[in-house]
Amino acid sequence: MKRFDPADPTSDRPAEDEGGHPGAGRTGVIGTVPKFSRKTPDQSRSWSRHAARYDETFLSPYGPAVRNPLWDALDGVADRSGTVADLGCGTGPLLAPLLARFGKVVALDFAPGMLARARERIGPEDLGRVTFLERSMEDLDDLAGAIDVAVAVNSLVMPDVRRIHAALTAVRRALRPGGVFLGIAPSIDAIQYHTMLLYDHALESGLGPDEAETFATIHGEHRYYDFAFGRFQFRGLRQKFWQPFEFEHRFGKAGFRSVTIDRVFYPWDENFVGAAELADRPPSWDWFFRAEA
Repeated sequence: MKRFDPADPTSDRPAEDEGGHPGAGRTGVIGTVPKFSRKTPDQSRSWSRHAARYDETFLSPYGPAVRNPLWDALDGVADRSGTVADLGCGTGPLLAPLLARFGKVVALDFAPGMLARARERIGPEDLGRVTFLERSMEDLDDLAGAIDVAVAVNSLVMPDVRRIHAALTAVRRALRPGGVFLGIAPSIDAIQYHTMLLYDHALESGLGPDEAETFATIHGEHRYYDFAFGRFQFRGLRQKFWQPFEFEHRFGKAGFRSVTIDRVFYPWDENFVGAAELADRPPSWDWFFRAEA
């Protein structure tokens, strides 16, 4: 478990070759300040490069100690004989739970490296129930009205919000009337919450305000974030992190009838800098959403 010494704001900086986890204190390197105005790298290639180590590199909402409302939402779908779409399926960690609950699964991702890993998870007895599609979430025209449930876990993260709007509109059109869209989106306000805890811990340990701010900035890894617009950049990947008020706004613009949100709570563990010192504090979170077409 990572520990830190507030007397040394640079203590326990993660090593240059460690993995990265989106979120405060979750990335593994301290690099240069990202220039968010520059051209976005080819994201399909960037995500494909991360496919081999994705499951060990990025924070997972599927861990046994994670409080994840997605499971109850999936179990609450009344008719599970139809088709569920895993949009942005990545390496496929959700495919087995979906196959256990639904008749057919569409596994979609724009990164060929991710899809290759996802295919490896499916046994021969289930291959006939899974359709793999290499494309973006905006490209769903041929699925219009064919999906009963859509799921997007940490895939509504396009840094250009126009693409998020296009994806949301495409998902709504792909869902049958009364269909539901479930998912998880990374939380920018949780990064700010973790920063507050780091800052307070440094003050309580005897640092002055300036030193405490430096300490929280380093260990909160702020150099990867644009807090004003909720953007994150790490090793060629660019992502949109969400504020809670954005869900009603953006889903409503795309034509969804209702949107509710909840938190996915993560335990304070080795994925978070200062986990031991913060163990008595309320946990960090990402956002779960449920929207009806």
